[in-house]
Amino acid sequence: MTRQRLISMLGSYGVVLALLLLVLFGWARYDYFLGFFNITSVLRYNSMFALVALGMCFVIMTGGIDLSVGSTAALGSVVAALASPQGALTGLGAGVGAGLCVGLINAILVTRLKIMPFVATLAMMLAASGTALLLADNQSVSVSYESGFTSIGQDNFLGFPIPAWIAIVAYVVGWIVLNFTSTGRGVLAVGGNEDATRLMGLPADRIKFLVYLASGGLAGLAGVILASQFGAGQPIEGVGWELFAIAAVVVGGTLLTGGVGSVGATLAGVLLLGILFNVLNFENGKGWISLSAYWQSVIRGLFLLVVVILQAKLSSRGSVAVREY
Repeated sequence: MTRQRLISMLGSYGVVLALLLLVLFGWARYDYFLGFFNITSVLRYNSMFALVALGMCFVIMTGGIDLSVGSTAALGSVVAALASPQGALTGLGAGVGAGLCVGLINAILVTRLKIMPFVATLAMMLAASGTALLLADNQSVSVSYESGFTSIGQDNFLGFPIPAWIAIVAYVVGWIVLNFTSTGRGVLAVGGNEDATRLMGLPADRIKFLVYLASGGLAGLAGVILASQFGAGQPIEGVGWELFAIAAVVVGGTLLTGGVGSVGATLAGVLLLGILFNVLNFENGKGWISLSAYWQSVIRGLFLLVVVILQAKLSSRGSVAVREY
């Protein structure tokens, strides 16, 4: 039983340990790594990925996948930028609304038309990307600086970036939903065994409907932050965001097969990946190595592969330990 508990703890807290070790490494090696500017910059930028990863976490826990989150964020940024002259709240609502529309279509395709999540969200990824390019006329869309819209992504509240506050609130709500509501328990049940969930009378389709809808809304919110932070709607900026989200979720210990997951560990996974590339940027600055964005993508892919392999090993050893016990 001790061995099983040790394996379980490694699966649950390994990402937190890795995050702490990486932060200690950066603090010891680089000047100003834990400076206020660097910390707030990392948190401000990675808040977008945190929101996308949160939605992806719930989708994967049900045994599904959402490949459209990157394109949805891009669409949300364009729609928010177009609506920004009407005010910050209007731009915010428009961007989130665009994301909810994509999430709604995904939910209908998966739960009503019974299309495989991979195929359904792949189709919506292409559709959302095309829609963003059409609305933006294949170029960046400038936001209104007079309406106060940029304050969402660029200002601070109590000395802390507003995007980081938004991400924190979203994760607190997600943690409460997962751990203290029947919907959260239903998410894990659907991912563990959907047929058994239906036999128990739980609304499996409604649960999946809600998680795809939420994933779209969170991606749209990430798009709002993108537009307000950089001053323009970016129709092609979301390329690869779905891969970052999947990587963060898997690094956090959520099984791709569903039924097991953690909101807190997903946030730790986002921070781990974000700080990893922050470390690489610092290393570039020291002149010892010179890694382009392309090499950073290679490292991200290899890192994800290693984590998936370790996760599979831990899961198999955990099963063996249970049988031995």
